[in-house]
Amino acid sequence: MTSIRRISVLALSFFGIVDTVYLIQHALSGTSVVCSINGYDGCDIVDKSIYSHLFGIPLSVYGFLFYTTLFILVAITFIWASSYVEKGIRAMAVIGVSASIIFIWIQAYLIKAFCIYCVFSAILTVFIVFIVFWRKRKKISISSIISNSTKISSK
Repeated sequence: MTSIRRISVLALSFFGIVDTVYLIQHALSGTSVVCSINGYDGCDIVDKSIYSHLFGIPLSVYGFLFYTTLFILVAITFIWASSYVEKGIRAMAVIGVSASIIFIWIQAYLIKAFCIYCVFSAILTVFIVFIVFWRKRKKISISSIISNSTKISSK
């Protein structure tokens, strides 16, 4: 992964950490999340639903652990380049986007309300997975095809 891509994932992970810390603060204090779009408070509905906790722990805590782990793994790549760390980053990106898909589905079909902070987190994970799995394709041109075919025929 290039430095620009690593910095991008670090920044997105940081925004995810900030987002989840805000939600954790409200989950633990029992206060309502400030979120009103056209007078509709979807965050409060999502936060008070039976789907907002897993094993008695608020989902925002899992999100915090996800973003923090991803942040640390990407930061490690600046010091130590390892295929295991790269695989860990890719695995975390897949886990994050998969969880986001499930949570957005739950909000849409089971809760029938959306939390803007949860949607923001899902958007972050989609960007992260795109950045992590982005591969620059080699540009193919007629001249490169002719060049390669003449190299092959001369051997």
